[in-house]
Formats: sequence, structure tokens, C-alpha cells
Amino acid sequence: MASVIQSIPLDKLVAHPDNPNRMSKANIAKLVRNIEQTGRYEPLIVRPCPTSSGCFQIINGEHRCKALAKLGYKTADCMVWDIDDEQTDVLLATLNRLGGSDELGKKLELLKRLNKRMESGELAKLLPQTAKQIERLTNLKMPSRPAETKSFLNPMVFFVNDTQQEVIEKALSTAQEAGDEKIKAAKRAAALAHIAGEFLNQSKINPPSAD
Repeated sequence: MASVIQSIPLDKLVAHPDNPNRMSKANIAKLVRNIEQTGRYEPLIVRPCPTSSGCFQIINGEHRCKALAKLGYKTADCMVWDIDDEQTDVLLATLNRLGGSDELGKKLELLKRLNKRMESGELAKLLPQTAKQIERLTNLKMPSRPAETKSFLNPMVFFVNDTQQEVIEKALSTAQEAGDEKIKAAKRAAALAHIAGEFLNQSKINPPSAD
């Protein structure tokens, strides 16, 4: 599989009709601002178009192509791969989906560094998170790992609306009453695990009926 980067005219780039990946208008706007501000973007992945001679079919980077067009670019940097339909289908199903997850501690430090240089509202124009989410994350305190803990603690972050928060807080408060942990974070973690366990047990007792 060749990985040659070429500068290809945008009018020679054709979207794949079966590309399942979609981006919201808000995130496309953020992508446009990112490219406009940095002048950089990840090269698109394309292949010679099987239906249009002289054109290239986009496998990964359709939204980048649209963003470049909005910014007035005439060409895009592309990695040209010589692949067949089967390989293309596999890549369409995986390129936008296979990936790791953020390590919360490092993510928070990164956001804090950015927040020192830019206000949350400005950051929200470039990052996937909203201004409120950025503020919550940058103010989030990482719990210290208890000395007796033998395994690493796994952070989980949720964003909920006011009604959902009220229900969750009430459930956690009720579940915490029977706990014997001394640290508040540990109590809440144990309560959440207890609630989840009860839900799973209840699902086993009353499985959903098949229509």
C-alpha cells in the first residue's frame, strides 16, 4: 500500500457514497477554525476513483475536504492508497472508529495549559467540548490513590443535565448510607458500582420481553 502525499485539486476529490461517518455542523465549524488558525491538517486518505477517470475517492477526510473548500483552498494534501473495494470497505468501517481513549489526568493538564492561554469560550470554538464542559474539566480535582489500593483507579467523566444530576445525586446519596469507605470519592464510586450492580441483577430477573 503506497503512502505518497500528493497535492490534489479539490474538484478532483469525490466523496465515497457509503462513508458512514457524519459530523455535526458545530464540529465542522470547529474544524474550519482549527485549520484556519493553524494552517495545518491531517492529509486526506484517497484512492484512484473507480468510477471517474482522473479523480480520487475520499476514504478518510471528507469533512476536512469540506472545511478546506469553505476556507477557499484549491487543493488538499492527500495520501494516495492503491486499494480495492474490499479493503476500502474495511477502512471506511474502521478509520473513524478505531482509537484509544483519553487518560483523564493528562487530558486535564492539557486543557488547563490551553485554558491559561485562551478563555473557555474561545477554546470551545476549537475543541469538541463546550465552554461549560471545559470549565468543569479544568476545575475537576483528581482523587489521590489510596495507599492500600492495589490497582490503578479508572476515571469516568459524565456530563448530565440538571434533572439527570438531581436523580443521580439522590441515588448516590441513598446508596452511600450503607457504605463504610472513609473517602468521599471512594464512597461515591462504591455507590455507583452498587447501583449499576443492582440494575444488572434486576435485568437478569426481569429480562426485556421480545416483540
